[in-house]
Amino acid sequence: MKLITAYTDGSSRGNPGPGGIGIHLSFNGNDKEFSFGFYNVTNNQMELLAAAYALYVLTERCKVVLYSDSAYVVNGFNKKWVHGWKKNGWKNSSGKDVKNPKLWKILDRLVSKHDVTFKHVKAHSGFKYNEIVDKLAVAGAIGHKLDFDKFISEMEKKI
Repeated sequence: MKLITAYTDGSSRGNPGPGGIGIHLSFNGNDKEFSFGFYNVTNNQMELLAAAYALYVLTERCKVVLYSDSAYVVNGFNKKWVHGWKKNGWKNSSGKDVKNPKLWKILDRLVSKHDVTFKHVKAHSGFKYNEIVDKLAVAGAIGHKLDFDKFISEMEKKI
């Protein structure tokens, strides 16, 4: 299996407000970057979408080390929150609906297609690739905007 290193970040200007995602993928010294912007989204939606899109663009099963500054995303898998939510019909431990269920389901499906290890990095701490994806996410948030619902619906059709 190919080993891919993925760095992801999400940004929202207003929460909700315009937002963006930034992704940097690395394989054998080859790098690829992605940046997209959306209307009326939250920071957590952007963090989830960035992680999902990083896996979505991979064309074959890979071993992926995914770095994110979002404890929300990383803990969802490392603390097995997603496993519990699925078992409980996408309800949290308080019996309330999980926030962003569509994105969690997409990300969960994509994680199941690969061998993914999630690693948390501290935001704005000078970690080179986290700074790169932060800039890409902010550029997306202030640049050209896509329809968020349409974007994720297109992803859903292809996974």
